[in-house]
This record gives sequence, structure tokens and C-alpha cells, in this order.
Amino acid sequence: MPRFARHSLAAAATLLGLATAAQALDLGGLSKDVKPCDDFYAFVNGNWEAATELPASRARIGGFEDLRRSNDALLDKALKDLVDKPALQTTPGLKLIAAYFSSGMDEATIEARGISSVTPLLNRIDGLQRREDLPTLLALLNRSGIDAPLNFGVQPDRKDTRRNVLGLSQSQAGLGLPDRDDYFRSDERTKKIGTAYRDFAKTLLAAASRPANDAELDALMAFETQLAEAMRERAKLRDPNANYNPMSPAELTAAAPGFDWSAYLAVLTAGAKLPQRFIVGQPEVATRVAKLAADAPLEVWRRYLTLRVLDTLAPRLPKAFANASFEYKGKAITGLEVPPPRSEDVILRIGGRTGSEPLGLALGEPFVARAFSPEAQKRAVQLVDDVRASMKARIEKLDWMTPGTKTKALEKLANMQAKIGAPDKWPQYEGLQLSGNDYAGNWLKVALWHSGQQVKDLDSPVERGRWRMAPYIVNAQAGGLNEITFPAGILQPPFFDAKADDATNYGGIGMVIGHEITHHFDDSGRNFDAIGTLTDWWTPADAAGYKARSDKVAERYSAISPLPGYNINGRLTLGENISDMSGLPIAYEGLQRALKRSGDANKLVDGYTPAQRFFLSNALIWRTKVRPEFLINQVRTDPHSPAKYRVLTPMSNSAYFAQAFSCKAGSAMVAADPITVW
Repeated sequence: MPRFARHSLAAAATLLGLATAAQALDLGGLSKDVKPCDDFYAFVNGNWEAATELPASRARIGGFEDLRRSNDALLDKALKDLVDKPALQTTPGLKLIAAYFSSGMDEATIEARGISSVTPLLNRIDGLQRREDLPTLLALLNRSGIDAPLNFGVQPDRKDTRRNVLGLSQSQAGLGLPDRDDYFRSDERTKKIGTAYRDFAKTLLAAASRPANDAELDALMAFETQLAEAMRERAKLRDPNANYNPMSPAELTAAAPGFDWSAYLAVLTAGAKLPQRFIVGQPEVATRVAKLAADAPLEVWRRYLTLRVLDTLAPRLPKAFANASFEYKGKAITGLEVPPPRSEDVILRIGGRTGSEPLGLALGEPFVARAFSPEAQKRAVQLVDDVRASMKARIEKLDWMTPGTKTKALEKLANMQAKIGAPDKWPQYEGLQLSGNDYAGNWLKVALWHSGQQVKDLDSPVERGRWRMAPYIVNAQAGGLNEITFPAGILQPPFFDAKADDATNYGGIGMVIGHEITHHFDDSGRNFDAIGTLTDWWTPADAAGYKARSDKVAERYSAISPLPGYNINGRLTLGENISDMSGLPIAYEGLQRALKRSGDANKLVDGYTPAQRFFLSNALIWRTKVRPEFLINQVRTDPHSPAKYRVLTPMSNSAYFAQAFSCKAGSAMVAADPITVW
């Protein structure tokens, strides 16, 4: 268990501007016009939604976003203190984030520096005159954090989790439009985004003194379209077996001829022995890259690579670049009217949207010291234990799974490693130094340093205790080594409060815990065993039974239209939907364990039973209001269903919900043919 300095939870809540324990469940907005059995989301959140306006700087607001902003506010104050009082910078991580934050907030110096920090990379691209130099250039860009058009990572080998392995081309890397499908759609929304992207590209290239005319932009778009054509649709990227393609350099050269893969790998893994085995996520992408390396005009390659560098770095460059990035990614794609506060954006750039940036863990240091107590840690551990025990009981009672497969499933559940709050030790970031006045340069330094660290992992055993998620993030994760992670950032109200009643906590963070546990048993996660190895531990009959149930989930969500003309992609969102539909009842059963210990099963609070408060709490955490542009992009590209349907669909398929609110058959919140997977 992590060892934290002691801080009172009440003080932490004050710092975060969050509700006190007595206010952990906000029931003030419940609707008098909507009945719980007709539309539970509207019953709980409809009044709030009607009375709430989206700020011009927000694409969405609600439980997750409100907490994220509170966490960012705490970090903003902590970072400013670190900058103003260097004596507080007592660890390598604190020194680094102080310099990084200072450089991001110094807009005058960013303007004065111009693009000098990225000029060396741009000059290397300008100097591309021979096709033979493309492999080493692409590798250099990849090591610098630029996905163009390949990407790489070092992670545990999915079929031998004792060792680390190099992975290539695992995602839709190096595209300018939000999704590969956007290169082939012809609806008005897609055309609008395509026009905005062309304007964005034109603005960035001109600002970098590398202007492009319409014909050159046409050629650029045609180039990206050829890349997109070879990439798999997002839903297909969820298949772990299809994405596991071990190859040697010779095998990759045979599959993707015309490109010097050995030269590429030599630069990519500089400092390590050239790997003789690696995993290619999408071999067809490698084949297309090799073909374009042989056929596409070098001037198109130069323009494409220049744009990828500028696109990646734009938010860290002068206003001409940052504003162009906002106009495209903020306004056109998500509907924002004005940018978010500067400090929020800088924190986002340091830590990443999911906390996976290399310095995300360093941001966790000041957050955890101020906002996560030993009491909270202890209560969170109990929650995880209860929900895990409930999952165990459900597996044991399954009537569609044979005993042998059940044994394997129970072994996997028992071996699932829970990471709660923050790591035991903070990284030391050996060899990394940052400047207080070079924002873009700092990002490149961090990217290069991180690439070097990944290469070192190739020669090291897998560290199963390593944290891969920043502790301040409002999210949770089911990781690739049969692990679940619940950062201190989400272990805050409204999801969790160590002083709140059990029903509130189990309906909030308890459901999140059930969701993440189930991810290891969703349509993708079920392919991995107790130590996270990709292997088939299912009998054919059990696998067929599971598929029949998961297919019903996909069909049910695919029939939902969050807005006219846009249906949820039931295959893309299948893993999240299974985890929602199973995580909810698992958490509810975890609550029953807690109530049995406390003897509070029939205790009314604010006139509601614990069962009712459980569902009220769950609906409140999904409270969300979004811009239409954001919602369209979410439906097209996000593996998560819109928040409203993360309430309505799981609850309408739950007998526990119907019982709690006495909903009768035929009610909108009672599915005619309820689905159960786990």
C-alpha cells in the first residue's frame, strides 16, 4: 500500500472546492415531472441539464469534467507555489514539472522563441532529398514523439509477459482528420471537418514559412487518404489476436518491401541491441508505408512530415500555431467557442488527457500530498475487495460456463492486481533536464528521454508494479498485465468520499471498480489469462455462449441514436458497454456486502433506501451536457457510449434497479428482454 503524508480529507476537499461528506449526494435537482421508471437519467439530471449553460470554453461539463477542473485547480496552485518557492522543489519530479509549467505559462517567451525549438527537426525534413534517407528520418521523428506515419512503443509481450517487446503501428497514427473513416465519408459534417483540416494545414505551413498552394494541399490529402485506406477501422483494432503479429526484420522486409526496415529499427532502438523479434499491429500499414516510400514524391513526404511536426507541437508554439490548433481541434471538431484557461491547457500538455505522458506521474506528487488521505486509501481498498468478491460469486453461479473455464476465470480474478491511489515510489527521471523558458523544446526533450527509457526496457524484465497512469487523473484503467488502476484523482467526490455513506460510494466509484474488473472479462479482455498472457483459456462452447451474449449487447447499443443521423457503434463500444452492464450489478452486490457488515440495509437517508441511493449516485456521476459537435465526434471515434446511455441501458437491464424503484414490466426503464453477460 502506498505510503502518503497525512492530510485531513476535509482540508483536501476545501482545497479542491468539492462537496463535504454531508453533501456527497446532491439530490437538489431531482425532477418532479419525470418518474424514475420512465427515464432515470432525466429524473436525476434533467433539471440540472435544462438550467445549465455550457461555458464558451467547454465542450462538455458534468461529473467527470467538474472534478477534472477541481483537480486542475489544485495542481495550478501547487505548481505556482513550486515556481515561486524553489525550496519546495524537493524531488527530481517536482523540479521538472515546475520548469515545464513555468515555460508553458510564459507566453511572451513562447512568442519570442518562435519555432526555433522545432527548427532542427524541420530542417532535417527539408533536407530529405533521397528516398534512402526516409527510414532513418521516420525513426528520428518517432523517437521525438511524432507519429508520422508509424508509431512505436515498448510493452510486455502479450504472449510472454515476463519480457518486454517492441511494438510497431498499433493504432491510427499519423492522420490529420479525427478518424480514418473521415477520409471516405461524404456527409456534410465530414466535409466541414475536411475543409477545416485543410485550412489548419495551410495555416500551419504558412506560419512556418513553408506555404502550400491548393494543388499541394490536394496532394497532401491524397497521401493521407492512402495511409488511411490501409488502416483498420477502430472497432477492428479492438481484436488483440489480429493485432498480434510477431515478425523478424527479414519477415517485415518481405511483407513490406521497398523500405529499409533494418535502418529504421537501428535508429529507433539506438542504444539497444537490434531486436530480432517485434510485434506489428497492422502489417498492412507497414506495407503501405513502404509503398509510399518508394512511390510518393519526396516533396509530398516533406510537406506531410512537416505538418505532422507542426500539428503535434502547435499548442506549445506561438499564437499563430496555437490559435490554428484551437480553431480546428477546439472549434471545428468539438464546438468550443473560446480556449480553456491557460493553466488547464498547460497541465493537459504536461500530463496528457489520460495521464500517460512521461511527466504525468510527477504531477501526481503534489496532488496526492494534498488530496488523498490514508483513510481514503483504506476505504478504497475495502471497496475493491467487496466488488471483487461479488464478481467471484457471479462467476461461480454462471449457468452458461463450464467448470473448467470457471476455474480459469476465478484464477484470473484472484490474481488481478489492484493499484489504488498512487505508486509507492515516485520516478527519479534520471538524465532529464528541462528549461523554464522553452515550452516546445521541453516537450521534445521529454519525448526523446521517454523514447530512450522505452528502449532501455527492451533489455529489462517487466516491472509488474509500474504505474502507467498519473495519480491526479479523473479516470480508471484495466491494464495489460491483469491489473486495475484507480488513481487518487478519481477517488474524490462525487465518485468517492471516505466520509460518505456506503450507497453513495458503491454507486459512484464502486461501479467504476466493477467496470474495470469486467474489462478483463469483456470481449477483448477475456482473451488474456491470469498473468495477462494472450491465450485461449475458453472451451469452444463457452466462447460461443459468451459471443452470443456480447452480440446482443452490440445490437442493443447499435440501435441507439444519441442525435438524429448518428447511431452508437455497438462494436466499437462493445467492451465499455459490457463493462457498464456488468459493472453496475457487481457494484450493487458489493454494496450488499458492506451493508451486511454495517447493519444499515434498511436505513433511510434523505428519504431514500440504500438501494435507491446507489442508483441515484450512479446517475449523478454520469451527469453530462455536451456540444453537438463533441457528441458527433464521440459517437464516431470514442469507444465509450454517451453518458446518458451509460445510465439508461445498464439500469433498464438490471432487476436490482427495477426492484429498488418498484418499476413494473412495460416501463421504459425495464427492458423487455434483459441482457446479462456476467
